[in-house]
Amino acid sequence: MQTIELLAPAKNKESGVEAILHGADAVYIGAPKFGARAAAGNSLEDIAQLIEFAHIYDAKVYIALNTLIKDDELQEITDLIHSLYAINADALIIQDMGILELDIPPIALHASTQTDNRTLAKVAFLESVGFDQIVLARELSLQQIKHIAQNSSSKIEVFVHGSLCVSYSGQCYISEALHGRSANRGECAQLCRLPYDLLDANKKIIAKDKHLLSLKDLNLSDHLEELIDAGVYSFKIEGRLKDTAYVKNITAYYRQKIDAIIAKNNNLKRSSSGISTYTFEPKPEKTFQRSTTSYFFHKPTESVFSVLTPKSTGEYIGTIIDIQKDFFVVDTTISIANGDGFCYISTKQLLEGFRVNKAVGNRIYPSEMLQMPIGTKIYRNADFAFSKLLHAKSANRKIAISISIQETNVGYLIEFCDENMNKACREIHIDNNKAQKDQQPNIEQQLSKLGNTPFYCKHISIIFTDNKFIPSSVLTQIKQTLSQELLLHRQVRYKPTRIVKTNSASLFPEKELSYTGNVSNNLAHKFYTKHGVIKIDKAFELEKRLPNPVLMFCKACIKDSIGFCPKKNATPFPYKEPLFLKYKEQEFLLSFNCSTCEMTIVQEKI
Repeated sequence: MQTIELLAPAKNKESGVEAILHGADAVYIGAPKFGARAAAGNSLEDIAQLIEFAHIYDAKVYIALNTLIKDDELQEITDLIHSLYAINADALIIQDMGILELDIPPIALHASTQTDNRTLAKVAFLESVGFDQIVLARELSLQQIKHIAQNSSSKIEVFVHGSLCVSYSGQCYISEALHGRSANRGECAQLCRLPYDLLDANKKIIAKDKHLLSLKDLNLSDHLEELIDAGVYSFKIEGRLKDTAYVKNITAYYRQKIDAIIAKNNNLKRSSSGISTYTFEPKPEKTFQRSTTSYFFHKPTESVFSVLTPKSTGEYIGTIIDIQKDFFVVDTTISIANGDGFCYISTKQLLEGFRVNKAVGNRIYPSEMLQMPIGTKIYRNADFAFSKLLHAKSANRKIAISISIQETNVGYLIEFCDENMNKACREIHIDNNKAQKDQQPNIEQQLSKLGNTPFYCKHISIIFTDNKFIPSSVLTQIKQTLSQELLLHRQVRYKPTRIVKTNSASLFPEKELSYTGNVSNNLAHKFYTKHGVIKIDKAFELEKRLPNPVLMFCKACIKDSIGFCPKKNATPFPYKEPLFLKYKEQEFLLSFNCSTCEMTIVQEKI
């Protein structure tokens, strides 16, 4: 039977708890340090509390430790890993191979997307040195994912939703080069979201002040079944910097989509326990969302870039069909509320926005009348009613239990058995008093009302020879006792996966590593040497200066974005190459490798 994991992000303990309540089979959260998101670190105490909560539902907690490590930090991260092991963390998500040379406990290791996993050879190597789960590069097609998943024994993890980096993960150095803020150290300056000019070799402007490196958001929700068929185990939602409302909405959305697939296939099961119910209908476009793309999952039919704005545009509402003095009319059937936030692309090709003072049907009275001609497309990027639902309690997650009660010689035997066959039982010694009327409805009601416990009664069996009377107070007491015992049993019996480190002599797929190998400490150097690499350069972060370095390695292509991919368009390119990106006084050379459909961005001036 194939197991499916829905993996959700957690900025903090609160987001992690909500992700689990809204249906996540696992969450990933940043450690106090070394978590590739400097703004999303968490205390060991908070992580421990999240782990304890998650394990009630057999949900897992993965700890992001996916930054590059410096030599003087090796002891600190060793101590941290031991602490995480002690609080029953399920796995570590790592980038730095020096960690494999540390004296660490047998905790499961996951290869971060920062390790740039694009080939079967790379995945096979990581598997051979002890990685239990491997995150593939977002740029891979379905066929590439399938080839890797069906030819490896490690669990394969794939991003299905969220923000995209224009560079291959772990291969972006522009933030470090310009601002000394390393993306591989959790301090990305988000330079790919800035506006740039596109110039030809004669400095002729091809595009001005456009977000030429800003990608749309990934959404593979229509392709989950294909990924399951390909052999993918873990379906990952991006967003460790996103707010809790986003985590609730997106997790619930993918939970429902995956459950619908599982329901029609007896060979599939989810990796955790419990059923989530919601007070809202999940809709991705109602929380943070740029326009979306399936990226390179299938051959792109439209641009993967969001060049007009890097901001969230939200839910498409409709087009303006009439404009009056203090209101305009939108062609829509969507309900609009006072206080909603709207945005649109202006005639100057800029994102503008406004609040709704009053809405009467599809007649909108904005906070101020703006220059919006008829035909303007309107988007809602702040849904007041939806936001209110998500800021309240919006989900419950309950584990199914069966309850049985039967007579014994000295009273009654009551048993609680959950969906994972964990049991708690007690025999109560009271007189078998006969009742004048049928007591079964009262017994069922008293025992099945499980209140704020993580359980719900799916089935109850009452085996009496005749009508029996049991005081409601006795039933309530035994119900509380057995609920607590069952809960404790679930927590105690949960055992995280533990994997003993291997001594594999497997050879790394490459003999030489440039700065893109991200070797930032002596133990990482030792690791690669041990696995056959004969030339190892220092990580970009450790080099003082490199002549005209490549700062980004990209699958997404600007030339394709402006309609001049030579494989798609035979029209001669009307501009003199090479092309350049310009931001303020900084210029970057664009280099195109059309045989591999890849683009690199080179620092021209330092």
